[in-house]
Amino acid sequence: MTTPRTDDPQQAAAHLTPERWARANRLLIRKALAEFSHERLLSPEQRLAPGDGPHQYAVRSDDGATEYRFTARLAALDHWQIDADSVTRHRDGAELYLDALEFITEMRGALGLGTEILPVYLEEISSTLAGTAFKLTKPETTAAELAAADFQSVESGMTEGHPCFVANNGRLGFDLAEYRAYAPEAGEPVRLLWLAAHRDRADFHTSTDLSYDKLVLSELSGATLRRFSATMRELGLDLDDYYLIPVHPWQWWNKLTVTFAAEVAQRHLVCLGHGDDDHLAQQSIRTFFNASNPKKHYIKTALSVLNMGFLRGLSASYMEATPAINDWLADLVAEDDVLRDTGLAVLRECATVGYHPAPYEAAAPKGSPYLKMLAALWRESPVPLLGPGERLATMASLLHTDHAGDSYAGALIARSGLPAAAWFRRYLDAYLTPLLHAFYAYDLVFMPHGENVILVLDEQGAPQRAIFKDLAEEIAVMSEDAVLPPEVERIRAADVPEDMKVLSLQTDIFDCFFRFLNGILASEGVLDEDTFWSTVAECIRDYQKSNPHLAERFRRYDLFTDEFALSCLNRLQLRNNREMVDLQDPSGALQLVGNLRNPLARFRP
Repeated sequence: MTTPRTDDPQQAAAHLTPERWARANRLLIRKALAEFSHERLLSPEQRLAPGDGPHQYAVRSDDGATEYRFTARLAALDHWQIDADSVTRHRDGAELYLDALEFITEMRGALGLGTEILPVYLEEISSTLAGTAFKLTKPETTAAELAAADFQSVESGMTEGHPCFVANNGRLGFDLAEYRAYAPEAGEPVRLLWLAAHRDRADFHTSTDLSYDKLVLSELSGATLRRFSATMRELGLDLDDYYLIPVHPWQWWNKLTVTFAAEVAQRHLVCLGHGDDDHLAQQSIRTFFNASNPKKHYIKTALSVLNMGFLRGLSASYMEATPAINDWLADLVAEDDVLRDTGLAVLRECATVGYHPAPYEAAAPKGSPYLKMLAALWRESPVPLLGPGERLATMASLLHTDHAGDSYAGALIARSGLPAAAWFRRYLDAYLTPLLHAFYAYDLVFMPHGENVILVLDEQGAPQRAIFKDLAEEIAVMSEDAVLPPEVERIRAADVPEDMKVLSLQTDIFDCFFRFLNGILASEGVLDEDTFWSTVAECIRDYQKSNPHLAERFRRYDLFTDEFALSCLNRLQLRNNREMVDLQDPSGALQLVGNLRNPLARFRP
């Protein structure tokens, strides 16, 4: 197998045509106008309102010379539902073409982009545009067709990425051929590389019911292990003195053979070649689903590309506690009656391996990308959890719309045969109720965005239950008093201010997911806004009624307040697009700008 750089260079850029580029720019500027206005970086001026339809708005550039005009509906939580085809750009009485790079530059003052950040942000915007242009080459699968598709077809069929971030597909570090080989939307099978890492410099940790040998024998065939052992013997080495580490091919070609050249030369690291299983990249780009045997574990790898505010490495030290954290969480879910009744499942990250390069550990500060270049984890697959007639879909799919503007969520509702409100309530029972209970009963919060949640659907597309994943790095217990095992102590976030604790629900669920789902369903006429939010309120009230022993916490952390703080994600990336959040103090990095009117307030119990 060769490196993807041997691909035809002309073919690699075939998606970059004037027509697709124009469409990609229009779609990105639409999103930029919507999300930058939501975060109050831009202040659209309302023009004439044509009756009860969408209003006309305008935004001016920093120098006032260029004007962007568009029509939009303003929905709950200051959500700008903008018609992409209505966006136009004007200067000196003439209409100009839409150019997203020029848009960012024209608005750089309003966006607070400094001279150091601006060029990198423009590169991320350009890469995001190129990704959209590539997606426009794919067959036009309708939302209805996708609603009947299998798990990985849905995964690779997503076109938008994170709903809030404007520059959400930067992936700086991939060249064009690598993008086509490794991007999840490309849907190309990937065979991971395997390295042997000497045990003097590597750590391996597993859940209590797993061992290194058991994991390796379940993931690699006897023939593959014999091949790896033979490679080591030819070098005069013993595989038993090493741990096996799966590696993203990009990481080997671009980082490990250069930055860790000494480790390779001294046989602390030995490349054993590709594995035999085909894997598919997931939406998070560095996590792989085993397409050859879907019941095998996901594999998450280190990938030192810049994407959406972070270099996507994995810290060897940080992951040492990962299996213990996952065991603790899995036990909590299994032993709690409320969580168990919702059907919630968690995919344990049940094994981790990390390499410790001595020269860099002696030189680099904590959190440095140089300490996150070689590590991996194994996460349980959801496939063994399925019952007869059940199937899977990433929750990110609920925000997907096809080329005609039809939504995947709407297609699932239509396919299910259920009234829209009944379908939505089943979804809330599966997704929202366990998040409410984790927070109120345990001070436990997740990062429950679309890519971190998998929905289990029945044959007709109705939600059955939810599966949460990506756990150890993104859960937190916001309490000084919670009793945690010493090995789990890392997830305690006891210094979160009281008035910001409930914001974890209001921001991550309401503003960063429900805001978009409400806009999509309302604009399609599938579920009106009042019914949407009243159903959310009903789910919360029903949960509270069934757990009266938590009444004091319901009062202290009130989800029905008139307003809650607006937490701005793009502002984080615009401020520092290489490390937008300090993972050791995520709440301290928040960008809060005023308040949002709470759509639940009028449904207060």
